[in-house]
Amino acid sequence: MAVVVLFSTMSFNVSMHYCGDTLVETAMFQKAEGCGMEMQKPLREDCSITKKNCCNDEQVVVEGQNELQHHIDTISFEQQVFLASFIHAYINLFEGLDNNVSSYEEYEPLLANRQIFKLDETYLI
Repeated sequence: MAVVVLFSTMSFNVSMHYCGDTLVETAMFQKAEGCGMEMQKPLREDCSITKKNCCNDEQVVVEGQNELQHHIDTISFEQQVFLASFIHAYINLFEGLDNNVSSYEEYEPLLANRQIFKLDETYLI
């Protein structure tokens, strides 16, 4: 249970580096380093020729849960009816029988007029 609470409240980010349409690197908790093909800035400011960069960085942030306690006063009437009927059914599920009831007590066993096991036996002499 502690692990579930830990992972539900933890926030982290996933950084991905794409070179073209291909995923090259993925990193958690830090920035992806890349493939080394990033375009460098031109040396001179007056140079207007720029080449399109083929690399792309994406970052996915997974936010954790901040509020752990749910308030009981936000339960709707339908949820209260469900809880009450569930608890009532669960408690009555374990009611035991007052006495041991057997439906076979009224029947008497059949009377055997011969010993059936002796009819099927064979003896070696």
